[in-house]
Amino acid sequence: MDSAYEEVGRKTKFGVYIPSELARELDELMKSLGIENRSKLLQESLRLFIIENKWSIAKEVVGSINILYNHKIGDSDKELTELQHDFLDVISSAMHIHLDKERCLLIVAVKGSSNRVKELIGRIHSVKGVLLVRSTLMATQ
Repeated sequence: MDSAYEEVGRKTKFGVYIPSELARELDELMKSLGIENRSKLLQESLRLFIIENKWSIAKEVVGSINILYNHKIGDSDKELTELQHDFLDVISSAMHIHLDKERCLLIVAVKGSSNRVKELIGRIHSVKGVLLVRSTLMATQ
């Protein structure tokens, strides 16, 4: 085992350096949330990081893609609808929310091949009028 790690029972101990300001913010948030154990908090944070990012190396994923766009720019409505039809193999459903006279939020539920979902996300980014694309994806394996 690497000398940076120390086995303690079924756990591994290692040191982490963080900026003082980050430590202060962490302590303030922990206090306001009633969390007393830094180790438990860091373990939960690491699990969340792994879950949120493991999809990028997984074969199968599930989750949602949130798309904020201006429907008055280009043919964004039409292009996003056509994209959904092109990716029916990974799209389970979609919800369209009108935010104001120009902007809409499209929430697309996906399940299937991570490569196809990555391709879909890339294609969404290229649609003129798309302002923001935010995905929440998890590995299914």
